[in-house]
Amino acid sequence: MKRTLLLLPLATLLSAPTEGAGLYLYETGTNDLGLASAGMAARAQDATVQLVNPAGLSHLEGRHLTLGGQLLYGDVPYDLDDPAEGDVDTVIGWFPAASAYYSQQLDERWSAGLALYGNFGLGLDFGDWAGKQLIKEATLIGLTLQPSIAYRVDEHWSLGAGVGINYGLFALTREGSGGEQKQDDSDWALNAKLGLLYEWNPGSRVGLGYASEVTYHFDIGRDITFSRPNLPGISATIPLSGMVNSPQQLMVSAFHAFAHDWAIMGNLGWQDWSRYNDNQVAVFDRTSSEKGLYQDSYHLAVGLQHDLTPQWTLNGGVAYDSSAYRDQSHTSLTVPSGSALRLGTGVIYAFNAQETLGAGFEYIHMESASVDERSLSGHYPTPALYFFAVNYGKRF
Repeated sequence: MKRTLLLLPLATLLSAPTEGAGLYLYETGTNDLGLASAGMAARAQDATVQLVNPAGLSHLEGRHLTLGGQLLYGDVPYDLDDPAEGDVDTVIGWFPAASAYYSQQLDERWSAGLALYGNFGLGLDFGDWAGKQLIKEATLIGLTLQPSIAYRVDEHWSLGAGVGINYGLFALTREGSGGEQKQDDSDWALNAKLGLLYEWNPGSRVGLGYASEVTYHFDIGRDITFSRPNLPGISATIPLSGMVNSPQQLMVSAFHAFAHDWAIMGNLGWQDWSRYNDNQVAVFDRTSSEKGLYQDSYHLAVGLQHDLTPQWTLNGGVAYDSSAYRDQSHTSLTVPSGSALRLGTGVIYAFNAQETLGAGFEYIHMESASVDERSLSGHYPTPALYFFAVNYGKRF
């Protein structure tokens, strides 16, 4: 228990609570944020490419270091259907995050990388609301240490692989008969990262990245008796299945430089959320509330990069993620999510040939989501996320 509590401050700096197409986002405080993640499996301009496609490390010469930091604000209010119950202003608020990426060319064929980041999880704070006996605060934070290696087969083809060493922290707070009750637990999980990169020439390439599923097993008591004036002694189970799984996913990206100072890039992605449709829970005596709840989600992004001067580079991108829910009128209280439109913009300043400073902003507009759970039924009206990021890059 004490070990978990000591790690929580570090975890909150390295992982933001995330949502969108489920619980996995692409933002880790890097220049990808200003591109709305477009081209992230093929851009391969720095060591951050290993997040999605470890094969991209073969495109980097020498050694590269990227340190990123970001601040997330989530404007995610929850409005209860019963006006007498009141509303929750926002369940997320402000949250910091950080990341670190390193790559090194070992010889003409081999390259290696190491990354530390957090891009999976969720943090909810309902405060002193009508459902505080069910859930008051819930936080899942996933940290990943990822060693990677890439092999250049020839001048066109490269292969890559990485291992995600994932550490998950989960904490739940709710109001009990004897006062506030807190529970927390931690777990380790491994997953695989595989990548492929094809380069027509130094300015045109296509990348493919695959990540296997991550599953955490937390020993948290989910069953409670929920007493309300209109629901005396009703049994309930907190719907947490979406909070402890990250699905397998696939990303295809393309990058093409043209006219000496322009580049266009894009993504197509897939996440296997339907894998979790066998999860069954009971909320207010309703069984199977998560049975068939999810569907696979898809991702589309396009971005532009322009070298304004030898020192200044401008980034911009737009992306769309489909919802992981089959029906937005029947979603989970603990996963406020839906289809999402993402708009990103950013700038990179080169101090010299070795050092850069980047900054980016991204806005995510999400589809409204309704929760149908008897007296606590309500909806999340058009949730919005705001990301502010700064990163430092160095070549050795």
